[in-house]
Order: sequence, then structure tokens, then C-alpha cells
Amino acid sequence: MKLTVLLENTASCPEVEAEHGLSLFIETDCHKILFDMGQSDLFARNADALGVDLTSADLAVLSHGHYDHGGGLARFLEVNSHAPVYVNPHVFEPHYNGTEKYIGLDTALAGNPRLRTAHNGLQIGEGLTLYTADGRKKQHSLGAFGLMMEKDGVLIPEDFRHEQYLLIEEAGRRILVSGCSHNGILDILEWFAPDVLLGGFHFTKLSPGKELADAAAFLNRFPTQYYTCHCTGTEQYAFLRERMENLHYIACGDRITI
Repeated sequence: MKLTVLLENTASCPEVEAEHGLSLFIETDCHKILFDMGQSDLFARNADALGVDLTSADLAVLSHGHYDHGGGLARFLEVNSHAPVYVNPHVFEPHYNGTEKYIGLDTALAGNPRLRTAHNGLQIGEGLTLYTADGRKKQHSLGAFGLMMEKDGVLIPEDFRHEQYLLIEEAGRRILVSGCSHNGILDILEWFAPDVLLGGFHFTKLSPGKELADAAAFLNRFPTQYYTCHCTGTEQYAFLRERMENLHYIACGDRITI
């Protein structure tokens, strides 16, 4: 499997620009997948700079309903005229950081015919399955970190029901792609136990210390190779990396074979 990082908070080469968000171009033996689209059209401009043809994507996946992952959705629908975009049923619900800052998606796009509503366990291609946290037990929750959702006109702490994960099964390996792991990276590892995990850990609001050290010890229980980014936090990554030999950082412009 080949991975090109089109958008991330940091950049590894001068040809691209960084932006708070995430966008990954994934090439399997059978598919070309755009996973998330950042917060603007920058992912598409970076794709051009890196020689990635977005028109070649045969499907796209939106991991959850936050602007820094789906803000570029309209641009992708313009650039690519045929690929379906798989979204969670709750992805267009209102989401906030605190009580004032709206961080959800452009609801005008909700009725676009290219969007495909995904359910837990939906197979979207050969070796490709989408999963949610529906019905799964959370035993390691770190809380919502101030992120809110609107329910019956009232803001309450997020339950992240709008999040989904892409499981890629190829060459006898299980590769899980998670945008931000809002439902908890520790629980997600227990649920899926993949050979490889790509995505953010959502540790950026945790100060390096015992809580992060305990998380590293837990993640080390698994033989998983971790490629993290974005909401993990660079300071937090450095702290974790001292404790995890199987942890790697991916930045905008990186091209790796997994």
C-alpha cells in the first residue's frame, strides 16, 4: 500500500504548504482512495505539487464531521466528477469547540448525490470496510476535551458518533485509518487490533506526563506499527516516541510504502 500525505499540520518538503487538518491519498492493489480533505482547497493544490491526480481516486472517505477534515469536500467534488464519498449518517450534525466556535461542515453539501451514507461494517470495495464505534464499549475515555455537539437545541459534550474508520485488508495485513481517533485511541486499538494504524491520537491537549506515559505503555502492548500525525501534537509525539519504537510521524509531502 502506498500513502501520500496531502495535508497535515506540518510539512516535510518545500513543495507543499501545511494547514491544521488532514488529507491522505491511499493506493491499494485495487483502489485509489482520498481519506479526508483538510479544511480548505490546500489539499488539492498540494496534490498538484506532488503529482497526485485526484481524478484517479475511485472513492473517498470522510472520517468525521469537523471542518479540518471535511472543509475541502466541495473542492474534491469539483475536481473529481465520479468518486463516491462515504460519510457517517451523523456527519452533518452541528459540532462546536466550546460553546461558540462552530467546527462542523457546510450543511449545504448534505444533499449532494455523490455522498454515500455508510453504516457500521459497510464494505465499500475489495478489502475495504468502514466501521463506527456503535455498540462498542469504551473503557479508556479521556473525555471530550471541550468539544460539543448540539442536541435538541442544547450544547452537550460530544459523543463522536459521527466518526468512522477505514479498515484496509491487503496481503494478509489489517491497516486501520483513523482521522482523529476521537472515540479514544486506546479503545480503538482494543476494538480492531490492526497490524498498522494511520491517524491522529487526539493527545494534543494532554501535557507530557504520567497520562501520556501510561498511554504509551498501553499502545506498546500491541504489535501494531503506528503512523501518527495532526491531533497527536508534536510535543506529545516526541514524548511518546521516546517510549515507543514502533511509532512514526507523517507530515505533509511524505510518501511511504506500508
